[in-house]
Order: sequence, then C-alpha cells, then structure tokens
Amino acid sequence: MLTTRPRGTNDLLPDDSYRWRALEGIIHQVCADYGYQEIRTPVFEHTELFARGVGETTDIVEKEMYTFMDRGERSLTLRPEGTAPTVRAFLEHKMYAQTQPTKLYYIGPMFRYGRPQAGRFRQFHQFGVEAFGSNDPALDGEVICLAMDFYARLGLKNLNLLLNSVGCPGCRARHKELLHQYLEPRKEELCTTCLGRFERNPLRIFDCKSDVCSQIVKGAPTIVASLCDECATHFQEVQQYLQAAGVKYELAPDLVRGLDYYTNTAFEIVVEGIGAQSAIGGGGRYNGLVEQVGGQPVPGIGFGLGLERILLALEEQGVDLVQGVDPDVFVAVSGPSVKPAAFRLVAELRSQHLKTEMDYLNRSMKAQLKYAGKNNYRYVVIIGEEELAQNQVAIKDMSTGEQHNVALNGVVSYLAERLSRV
Repeated sequence: MLTTRPRGTNDLLPDDSYRWRALEGIIHQVCADYGYQEIRTPVFEHTELFARGVGETTDIVEKEMYTFMDRGERSLTLRPEGTAPTVRAFLEHKMYAQTQPTKLYYIGPMFRYGRPQAGRFRQFHQFGVEAFGSNDPALDGEVICLAMDFYARLGLKNLNLLLNSVGCPGCRARHKELLHQYLEPRKEELCTTCLGRFERNPLRIFDCKSDVCSQIVKGAPTIVASLCDECATHFQEVQQYLQAAGVKYELAPDLVRGLDYYTNTAFEIVVEGIGAQSAIGGGGRYNGLVEQVGGQPVPGIGFGLGLERILLALEEQGVDLVQGVDPDVFVAVSGPSVKPAAFRLVAELRSQHLKTEMDYLNRSMKAQLKYAGKNNYRYVVIIGEEELAQNQVAIKDMSTGEQHNVALNGVVSYLAERLSRV
C-alpha cells in the first residue's frame, strides 16, 4: 500500500502540470480583468464553521466531511468548499471596513468523502470567487459573466447555464408549508436522509440523488412560485443583466444547489460528455451567510468551479491548453574533463531564462544527441576537449541539422537571439 495513492486522490505528473499552470494563468488573468484579488485560506478550519456556514442538512456536512480531533481536543475539518473559509477571513481581518464591494478569488484543494468517478475526486481543486458588500443584481450578473468568460477563454463549448432563485427566508417559509402539504402523503417513502430533512429543510429534498426522492418531488411546488415581490424583482433584473451581456441561460426552477446558505440567485454550468455528473461549476447569492458565521449582515455572491472536471471537459472536446513548451538547449559533453566548463555555460544560459539541461549519466556523445532529439530540444551545444582548448563549441540546430562553431563567450548571445525569434 505504500506505493499506491489513497482512493479518490490523484498524482499531478510533470506532463499534466503544464496544463494546470496554463489553466491557473487564465484564472489569474480573467480575475484581474474583473477586479478580483486572490486570497489563500488554511486547508483546515474549525468544524463549526462548516456546520453553521454550509448547513447541517447538506450532504457535505452530513456525509462527506473529513473531520478529526487535534491534540488539543479541538474538532477540525479539511475544507470541503471555499466560501465559508473566505467569509471567516473577511470577518477576522475586518475586510468589511474597507471600501466595498470586496471582490476575492481563490484556487486550491478541497476535500469531500464521496464515491470517486470521472473528474470527481476526494481531494479536488476549485477556482472560486466571492464578492461581498452589495445586493445589486448587476453584481450577480458580473459573477456569472466572469464564470462564462473564463470558460470561453479556455475554449470550452456546448455549455448550458442553468438559472434559478431560491428566494429569501420569508419566501422559503411559505414554500416550506406548500412542500409539506405536497410531501406529507408520501413522506414515508422518502430516503432516510430526506426524511430527516422533511422538517428541517424540505427544499434540500430537491437536491437528493435518490431515484425515489427525485420521482416524489416531480410536480412539487417550486420555490419560484413562492418568491416575494422583492426577490422576484431581483431575479428579473439578474436576467436582464445577463441578456444585456449576451449570456444565454435556461431557467431551472428545481435547481437548489447543494448548500444551505444560498439566497436569491442560484446557478449551475453543465456540459455533456464528461460522465454521469455533467456539472462543472456553479454558485449563487448568500446574503445571510456572513451573519450566520458571526458577523453583521453583509450581502455576498460567488461561485466554485471544479478544475478536474474542467480539464476533463477540455480533453473530451479536444482542447489543448499547452503549446510551445519544448526545451531550448541541451549541452552535450565529450567527457568529465569538460564538464566544469559545460556546467558554467548551463548556468549562464539559464540566467537568460533559456530552458537548458546537460548530461548527468556519462552517456556517449551519440547517446546524448539521440536523447536531445527524442526530447525535442531546439539546439544542442557540443563541448569537446579540442573545441574547448580553442575556446569554441559546436552548436547544432536540431530542426535543420545545421551545425556551426561559435566562440565560447558568444554562445549565450547566439542562442538567445535565435530562440527569441521562435
């Protein structure tokens, strides 16, 4: 077992890391364009933060959290999502005292105990944004536009934006009464989890993955029908802003998302072809969450996008984020006596940001050249004893096969000039 990774985790190998870096680069750029600043929170938090913030009736809190006691008998949990920790940091560092809105984003690992499947792991990575301090429907529109812009920059196609409103606590109270009336005759058919949710939060039954529960709630009154005038107006204005930006969407009255803190806007982005779970991200507004965690009432909205599922979707659509990552220079040596000079040259080339390697296995010159060709080096610098005695090296262009002698002190400028043209 020492040579096998834990179930539900994944190794990020060198060939994959280029794709992740390209993906993260696009994240940093799109967030900068929209005025969002990066935040990094701890990988684990006090368990109560998620119980109060995410919601005790959610699958995350009830079934999926990695929770443990530390040596001080404190209950800690590996973060299952990024919003509650960001809210905690917003409060702890008094960011609410700054000019609002506060617009933040994060990239990092999350942890949930679930059944591993394509693009879904127990340790997974999320890109998320959180915007605090404004209840303006235009901010809802901006957050959704940012998510869709990000996908567009990646080159993803065939996306479907699902949109709903889950209202405010007053709307939910009215909806809860209607749901109770609808579900009461079939209450005993609900799964054990949803039976517990029946009294505490029946809206969460819409999010159940059980086939039986899914059938039961078909035809149930939706939250949209119970929206108060203020929430209905907010929802209409969000749609107007999306229409103004040319963002297509589909109304999904059954969409409630998997977290209890959502109010008003809720949305999800889905794409076909990546397995049973087609969602690659989603989010919504959470106007009561900051207060729920222990602060004064501050409105907020955000999203979380699963990076593994995004990369899987890119692969399925044949989109390659990585281009032009071949190494620049390989320094081949004829023997141990010239290695110090070769090592110095490698250092000089690297100081000019040229991707440079040399032989560390004492291979023959033929084997070194074969290695350089196989690994797509653009140039090979050949250093032999006779050449070095004359302060010269041979430089071979691997794309054309041409070879030229160059003065040792001119190698760096010679290669830097040619590689800058690529």
